[in-house]
Amino acid sequence: MPAVLTVQPKQKDLGGGFLVRRLLPAAARRAVGPFIFFDHFGPVIEHPSDNFDVRPHPHIGLATVTYLFEGAMMHRDSLGYTQRIEPGAINWMTAGSGIVHSERRPDDFANADHRIHGLQLWAGLPSAQEECAPSFSHTPASALPVFNGDGFSARVLIGSAFGLQSPVATFSETLYIDVAMTAGATIELPCCAAELALYSVDNALDIDGDLAEPLQLAVLDATRTTIVKAAQGARFVVLGGAPLNGYRHLWWNFVSSRKERIEQAKMEWQAQRFASVPGESDYIPLPEH
Repeated sequence: MPAVLTVQPKQKDLGGGFLVRRLLPAAARRAVGPFIFFDHFGPVIEHPSDNFDVRPHPHIGLATVTYLFEGAMMHRDSLGYTQRIEPGAINWMTAGSGIVHSERRPDDFANADHRIHGLQLWAGLPSAQEECAPSFSHTPASALPVFNGDGFSARVLIGSAFGLQSPVATFSETLYIDVAMTAGATIELPCCAAELALYSVDNALDIDGDLAEPLQLAVLDATRTTIVKAAQGARFVVLGGAPLNGYRHLWWNFVSSRKERIEQAKMEWQAQRFASVPGESDYIPLPEH
């Protein structure tokens, strides 16, 4: 069998008609390694009349991991960081005890159509680091190592693979790789993490002789080598790592091993006691449910 299971996406509207495919958390699988949340957005044309901006909103107990295939986004947060996110770069924002950020269209895209396509994942933090000081780290595409194989390239975004090590710092064993395969190519994925999954953003994959459809998360048997083939070529990510040390409660943008901590964060956001994003006055209200 190619996978322990496959997770089907659920479509979510983040506001303004900006639709995403949500793979994690799911009833069949809450997490893969430390990754507890997985959204795939696009590819879609954003028109000047569209409003896909994500207004300031809070996080606790996790790290957001943003990666683009196409387009650009502007990240702003309550620590004062302003960062343009472009394809191939990794943006790792540690929420810890609490952070607020927004994700908006860059000014130079305001009056023109442009394609936007990418992934946003959340990595849960080990319980000892759940309340660490918030921080932000941007690693440009040029700083991430790339392995070029026979008919494929693999950019090591986070962790270690193919003898290469990403410079992105994490709190636990974490793996994240962006793979591009030409038509008919084959890649051998070794046992490189405690938990592993594949996600193709375009074409089907042959995983150990069985077909895996695109836009589905295929959770692998991480105890053995996996052979992946792409008859039509494919772009996919490999993700995983060590599982979190215990159960995590998730509510809206909050993650914690303690349910009462999430209740506290809800009250703090309702009362607007989180730090604000410099230069931004609007925000996403606390949901009713």
